[in-house]
Amino acid sequence: MEFGVATFVTDEGIAPSRLGEALEERGFASLFVAEHTHITVERQSQWPEEDELPRKYYRTLDPFVTLTAAAVVTERLLLGTGILLLVERDPITSAKEIASLDHVSGGRAVVGIGAGWNLEEMRNHGTDPKTRMALLRERVQAMKEIWTKDQAEYHGTFVNFDPIFCWPKPVQRPHPPIVVGGNGPKALDRTLEYGDGWMPTYGLGPEEIARRIAELERRAVETGRGRVPVSVYAVPGEREVVARLADAGVDRVLFDLPTLPAEETCRTLDELAAVARSFTA
Repeated sequence: MEFGVATFVTDEGIAPSRLGEALEERGFASLFVAEHTHITVERQSQWPEEDELPRKYYRTLDPFVTLTAAAVVTERLLLGTGILLLVERDPITSAKEIASLDHVSGGRAVVGIGAGWNLEEMRNHGTDPKTRMALLRERVQAMKEIWTKDQAEYHGTFVNFDPIFCWPKPVQRPHPPIVVGGNGPKALDRTLEYGDGWMPTYGLGPEEIARRIAELERRAVETGRGRVPVSVYAVPGEREVVARLADAGVDRVLFDLPTLPAEETCRTLDELAAVARSFTA
């Protein structure tokens, strides 16, 4: 089992370059960063976890700036989005940004994607929440065309462009892994259709995660696919929790790393690294 962290990198916490160094120094395999382009002043959408939206949601740095800063000071750390709100992003620009990150990092990009929960945020990007899942599918498919073809084109309901040139191409072939985030009933459908992995949050619960992993494995066999890896997002730093996820068949544990200044972050990482080492020693 592989260990990394999931976090919100903001202007008030540890700098992304220092975070990348601290993670690699402690043997962590991956960094996954959250994204919100903005939070509307008048909010209607219910945040899934609590009534009060935490301050970190308002202050996230751009994920590709963050991950590039971490890339240039590390050699092995996987650089992931967790999650990239692709329903709020142009697919041509996103394909270039992801391929550029993969290029400058030497092939270490991981693309965690999702449709998100904040309906006001996506509406400000011109996205109809009712059709966001179909939009997500087309944007993923369009990016794959751009990454894998010298002359790419895509013609769908929401994404439509004639043949284009777009470089760089990703270092990873055929493209960086697409990890589909989500706890909903259709998350496995989307994973099997256009994903290379599934990423639920720990809030789904170890028992339900285990049940769905078994379902995912069964369906992957039925459709002729190989095993689909599973990452769990925002895992508490407790050995008992990790043990239950290991028993469930999870491939990657992403510890929930609070957004804190550098010194406090490093102390927290020391504690999380100790938990990870108890499974890897």
